[in-house]
Amino acid sequence: MTLGDEIEVTRAARRAVRFVALEEGTDYYAAKDRGFAASMSPVVVFADADCWADDGWLERLTAPLLDDAHPADVAAGRTCYCDSALGIAATTIDFMYFPSPLAEGCTRNFYANNVAFRRSVLETMRFRGEGAFYRGDCQVLGLRLQAAGIPVRFVPEARTVHRFPDSMAEFVRLRLLRGGDAVALSPHLARAYLPPVFSPLAGVRALTSAAALAGRWGFSLRALGHQGMRATKPVETLACVALLSAVSAMDAAGATLKLFHLDAPVTFGQGVANAAVSYHADVDPLA
Repeated sequence: MTLGDEIEVTRAARRAVRFVALEEGTDYYAAKDRGFAASMSPVVVFADADCWADDGWLERLTAPLLDDAHPADVAAGRTCYCDSALGIAATTIDFMYFPSPLAEGCTRNFYANNVAFRRSVLETMRFRGEGAFYRGDCQVLGLRLQAAGIPVRFVPEARTVHRFPDSMAEFVRLRLLRGGDAVALSPHLARAYLPPVFSPLAGVRALTSAAALAGRWGFSLRALGHQGMRATKPVETLACVALLSAVSAMDAAGATLKLFHLDAPVTFGQGVANAAVSYHADVDPLA
């Protein structure tokens, strides 16, 4: 970010903005933790530069934490891609929200591009970016919050639109990285949800990864037209199902590469260790 960029951001915010310098190699979640450490407010909100927020997004997202009658500790907004058949299909996979057993209207998981925390909660938890994921530490944090009995309030009306990759090549690469994340995340899911007698299966990554991908595909199909997304017409629904299945197949390919340690070409240059900065070009092809 140049000095001119900092001036523009400060002008848009209409108040002083504190910028945090990151060391080379700082990953996405470690950058989030660094930003949190530099903040001071009792409520902290996370967003990404490649997400467009709807009008009123911030007020809607923080409202549950500022509710005097029933205050929440964490609130997750609704992130989605553009409103096309491919965007809807990819949204159901990349931005799915699982109902929480802790309370009605809550979610088990969230995404670090659209979430608000009470400071006291994140001070004890943090994202703990360890470089194991491309984008998965927020899912692990969601599991830790659930284990601690801290519900995450789901606020689908607090919507942000996540930018698509700039090219089909980048889109395929993203899918392979997402598939690799499924492998890294599957042991955490197995330990969280399998009965204790089946806990040894958490170490069988091929099995747990296949189960995670299959479960995600099925849940994505059910999510079409729900979770704050618009209803689709019959023909559009068929297109979404076909695209969703194709995207899931690419994710499965990425998971296979990860399982056999063949994913180095995918992560090289813009992999897990260098994922704090967006890969987007300066010109937005969707604008």
